[in-house]
Amino acid sequence: MTSKSNAKASADDQVNGSEPTAAKPQELTFISDKGASCSTWIAALLVVAIVGWMGSGFIFPSKDEEAVVAREEPKPIAVAVTTSKAETVTQFYQAEGQALPDRDTMMRAETSGDIAEVLVRKGQDVEAGDVVARFDAVSNAADADRAAEELARAQREFDNAEKLLDRGVATADRVSQARATLAAARAQVTIVEQEAKTLNITAPFTGRIETLDLDEGEFVSAGTEVGRLVDITPLTVAIQVPQQSLTRLSVGQTATVKFITGEERTGKVTFVGTSAASETRTFLTEIEIDNNDGAIPAGISAEVIIPTGEAKAHFLSPSIVSLDVKGALGVKTVNKENGVEFYEISVVKAQIDGIWVTGLPDEVDVITVGQGFVNASETVAPRAGETDK
Repeated sequence: MTSKSNAKASADDQVNGSEPTAAKPQELTFISDKGASCSTWIAALLVVAIVGWMGSGFIFPSKDEEAVVAREEPKPIAVAVTTSKAETVTQFYQAEGQALPDRDTMMRAETSGDIAEVLVRKGQDVEAGDVVARFDAVSNAADADRAAEELARAQREFDNAEKLLDRGVATADRVSQARATLAAARAQVTIVEQEAKTLNITAPFTGRIETLDLDEGEFVSAGTEVGRLVDITPLTVAIQVPQQSLTRLSVGQTATVKFITGEERTGKVTFVGTSAASETRTFLTEIEIDNNDGAIPAGISAEVIIPTGEAKAHFLSPSIVSLDVKGALGVKTVNKENGVEFYEISVVKAQIDGIWVTGLPDEVDVITVGQGFVNASETVAPRAGETDK
């Protein structure tokens, strides 16, 4: 070997007393091992064997593998249906309202003075023009005498001025001044006469004295409210109509009014508002009813029912009404192919035992039992059920 020879030579040099010579560096050489390549082939054969074993199950399936059981289709849900036929029903608009007087006003004094006489009492019925109270006329009588004397004096001065003008003694200016004084005197007489008329407080229309705040000898100033006059013949019932129902009402429609006192009267729509209230977005509508006997007082609550037309509708139980995925109110039905269909409906009339609805065909099979377990487009097994009427 080379290394051993070098070592030996070095040793011999040391024995011979000579100095060792420096060894020359040797290059490293790598010699491949034939046994290492065998391990690579063995690993490759193992991989091929594993892959082949795993794929053999797809090519040669085992006979012991259990058979796959196919899922059976679910049977249609059984539901109860009832055939419903549309009928002609009268549509109504119903609302709560309040009875109001036909006319309601406060009576006021038109002049100032002492009350000399009160001719009516609270709660009394009066006719238009009836005197309610009178003021003391002493002051007005004195004013009337004074105005009459002033008018007579002005008339004399005017007559004298014209005569003197005809004689050439007076001037035209004097005549004009006398004429102006005469006109002022006449105006004063007219004022006093008008004041005499205001000495009587009269009823402006036929009605009932609802309040009266007057006593004999009391001083009252001009413009003071002395009483309230109310006319309830006829009576007016006011209701508020929402925007979506306004087109259903018109002037002249007949209305049935049920008062909270138990009275029931028939009236007519006399007014339908055209401007909505800013707070509620509703329209004022008035119904006038006869109340000649005065039996119905103003201010009480009333229920108003107004027929608005006829429609083809189905009578159903509220229990079968449902909502679709969009939240629309409707009814589920079954068609000829036993498929479920959903129809949106509108309630036109409500009763204690059911509701009248539109939106369905004239004749339809309505699901009365089981509608909560099926959806539109599903197939069901319908069976006859009890009628909803």
